[in-house]
Amino acid sequence: MDRLRALISFLDATFAWLPDWALSLVVIAVAILLALWLHALLFRNLERWVSGQDLFRRSLVSRTTGPARLAVVMAAVALATAIAPLANDRLVRQIMIVGIVVLAGWTVSTALHVWMVLYLRRFKLDSEDNLLARKHVTQSRILERVARVLIVILTVAAALMTFDDVRQVGISLLASAGAASLVLGLALQPVLRNLMAGVQLAITQPIRIDDALLIEGEWGNVEEITASYVVVRLWDWRRLIVPLSYFIEQPFQNWTRESSALIGTVFLYVDYTVPVEDLRRELERIVRASPLWDKRVVNLQVTDFKENTMEIRMLMSASTAGRTFDLRCEVREKMIAYVQKCHPEALPRTRTDRVEERRDAKANVKTATAH
Repeated sequence: MDRLRALISFLDATFAWLPDWALSLVVIAVAILLALWLHALLFRNLERWVSGQDLFRRSLVSRTTGPARLAVVMAAVALATAIAPLANDRLVRQIMIVGIVVLAGWTVSTALHVWMVLYLRRFKLDSEDNLLARKHVTQSRILERVARVLIVILTVAAALMTFDDVRQVGISLLASAGAASLVLGLALQPVLRNLMAGVQLAITQPIRIDDALLIEGEWGNVEEITASYVVVRLWDWRRLIVPLSYFIEQPFQNWTRESSALIGTVFLYVDYTVPVEDLRRELERIVRASPLWDKRVVNLQVTDFKENTMEIRMLMSASTAGRTFDLRCEVREKMIAYVQKCHPEALPRTRTDRVEERRDAKANVKTATAH
């Protein structure tokens, strides 16, 4: 304390020629610069220390850089205002109060993110059976984004309430807020609808991160769920942006709702003369030899008769939607190759072609007999 008084006396004697307000600005500016230098030095050493460690520690240091910088600057300003001639200035006190409110909100948001990262370290999305991981990751990320929106709203509201004029205006608006609240509610209706949809998605979970969806005629995987929209990564690397409320109000297909395993379907249209049992044996041979098959479902059935062909449906299962698609393509290629090689007469033809073939065959028989 004695050293602080001596420093104040030294500054008064050295900069006596400066006005009080100018001296206060110089002291506060110097304090802020020293605080920023100290913070940069400290975190440079921290980053060097965690550079060879795991990703969580590096992320923790980077996430806490901003709040720590604000806290150090506020501490420096508080010390500077005790030295400066205008230590009791109302503007400085107001800035400090607002800074404390912002720091509190920032700290809560950072702590929420750190907790979520620690919680989700137990779940791996790249595992073969990642249903449980997708459930927890989706729920945690949606709730985190909703919580962040609420933290920002509460922080801004608390900061504004520290101003007497704004507080009085808010009270006046609340006293006569009939029409104003109606207009504000209509203006914020899309935002509030998406916010409530986000809460519903987190609780009911009709979609999760990495779910395979068929939506608006497009197939893709859920890549990101924000507080207002969902990013679906389509099969050709395009991105489909869909509002959160869509998944509450509109129907869509979720191919991985309860399990990532799917049954693929392949249709083959052949002539009525094809031996179905031979096709069934060939399908089983192809599927059992494929590494994509999950050893659960393989079947072949005649499902319909068309005018000139019969419809054969082949079923096969795989562990994921992507593997199911690849298995279907493999079955198509090998089954049509088998039909072309072993039963070419069973390829689809019109009835007139068959009649002409019989006529030509009879003519050839008569010619051979005549000779």
